Amino acid sequence: MFSRIMAEVDVKLGIRTTLARIEEAHAKRVQTIKAPKPLLVAVSKTKPVELILDGYSVGQRDFGENYVQELIEKANSAKILEQCQDIRWHFIGHLQTNKINKIVNLPNLYMIETVHNAKLAENLNKAWEKVKTDNPNKQKLNVLIQINTSGEDEKNGTEPAEATNLYRFVTEKCPNLNCHGIMTIGRFGHDYSTGPNPDFIELMKCHQDICSTFGKDPAELQVSMGMSDDFVQAIEMGSTIVRVGSSIFGARAKKHEA
Repeated sequence: MFSRIMAEVDVKLGIRTTLARIEEAHAKRVQTIKAPKPLLVAVSKTKPVELILDGYSVGQRDFGENYVQELIEKANSAKILEQCQDIRWHFIGHLQTNKINKIVNLPNLYMIETVHNAKLAENLNKAWEKVKTDNPNKQKLNVLIQINTSGEDEKNGTEPAEATNLYRFVTEKCPNLNCHGIMTIGRFGHDYSTGPNPDFIELMKCHQDICSTFGKDPAELQVSMGMSDDFVQAIEMGSTIVRVGSSIFGARAKKHEA
């Protein structure tokens, strides 16, 4: 099956095309938005290691995974460890507290993008303290605060009104975490003919509130929003991290983690 997938998907072309679209969207962004050039996180969930190797071979370093067990398998893959020594793993799925210890010790873990409440932040902070004890050269663990901008029950994330408080908790009470910024998944299928995406508007408002409250330079607080269908619009509104999967790796099969 993998050989058929490899034959059907040109990951190298997908990476190059996506990066070109990011450059174009960034160039169109209004000058009043003070934000760095967006980082591409290639979402490789449910895809074989061989496709990750393809992406890495053309310079892609940041890869996102949604499922703990799948990330464990890929991060410990002999091929990945040998051929992708500078890979940076972003966990972008729902992280349960009982799975924290399974993920914090993984090689090349770079960021947890889905810290949605104080309990998860506190437990990640404690777990990373143990990691640093065993590895004194380890830096703080990068995290993003997940905000449920759409208000959908099936999506995780703190309420927008609580974003500033959660940011305060992470920065003041979790010394082993680096609160890199904020993220949202948002509602799928927004019709852009009706106007800008309200989830993106809401996340940028949270960004503004946090920056004004804590006196932060807006360019220093990352914003992760936008996926394959809407990353161009997200960049134009201020996104600095986009999570792109199907545009690079092709459509993915549904997978449910036990």
